[in-house]
Amino acid sequence: MKNIKYSVLELASLCKNKTVSDAIERAKKGAEYIDERGYTRMWLAEHHNMEHIASSATSVLIGHIAGSTKNIRVGSGGVMLPNYAPLVIAEQFGTLESIYPGRIDLGLGRAPGTDQLTAMALRRNNMNTAFYFKDDVMALQQYFSAENVHAKVRAFPGEGLDIPIWILGSSTDSAYLAAELGLPYAFAAHFAPAMLERAAMIYREHFKPSAQLKEPYFMVCVNIIAGETNKEARLLASSLFNLFAGIVTNHRKPLSPPTERLIYEGIPEIENAVNSMVSSTIIGNEEEIAEHLKGLIERVNADEIMTTNYIYDDEKRLRAFDIIRKSFGRLESSNQSNQF
Repeated sequence: MKNIKYSVLELASLCKNKTVSDAIERAKKGAEYIDERGYTRMWLAEHHNMEHIASSATSVLIGHIAGSTKNIRVGSGGVMLPNYAPLVIAEQFGTLESIYPGRIDLGLGRAPGTDQLTAMALRRNNMNTAFYFKDDVMALQQYFSAENVHAKVRAFPGEGLDIPIWILGSSTDSAYLAAELGLPYAFAAHFAPAMLERAAMIYREHFKPSAQLKEPYFMVCVNIIAGETNKEARLLASSLFNLFAGIVTNHRKPLSPPTERLIYEGIPEIENAVNSMVSSTIIGNEEEIAEHLKGLIERVNADEIMTTNYIYDDEKRLRAFDIIRKSFGRLESSNQSNQF
């Protein structure tokens, strides 16, 4: 098995009794921590009208995180492109790349990242923008291209800069698009794992080489809850499960301390919905995580794993990054042993 890169998706989630400033500071400290420990990138996810998530102004937060780190790539996971004119995103990310050269990624999604009413507010009642997602992606590529020099509309900063564009998705539609455009593809198995294997197969089978990418590059985002022991990890995971229960019941709450019993225990409808959302979640100690990662990577031929970290306690959250890193180290050691 090939050596796999590992990265982090950050939502700047608010913890119980904490503020937005606390959430952003927690995200920054996490970025600084993984920056020193071999992680490849941290992406920030765009969400709107969600009082317990502080990553709505994604480009601003990317700049904040990039300014606090030295090595990791920092980007969007993703910018919900139908919410914006492509020129605006070209200028924003052109500015970020100019400040932090060689470290900025631009992941693009088609969904609004919010409810329909808020989407209307973002898109000024133009709800057809999602139908032009492919055209908008190609417009962004044109703005970044050095060949755009003679166009009447140009992106400054942005033009001529090498900013990797990714397609994000949770369905087979995004897999087809990423393959058609020859772009790297990131699948959101952390909340919508149902089509993971099908999307991975479609992407690789239909991939067309492009100026940006000669061979397919597939990243899977999954929830990983790491603890010193399997028992501790299962307890820490209750914070994630309880959070998702709030999502499926539309009673959203901040990330809360672990509970011995899940708050929705004994309610089959909620149990089934949450179990479906977290079916790809990996929970355990270093050895357990490595075993599950090995199976996932081989099953979908992943090139990179991106993980969320929904652990309430700040110290245990940082410790989890270490445990996950060591799990990937186990896989690398296994690869090297198999070569001899």
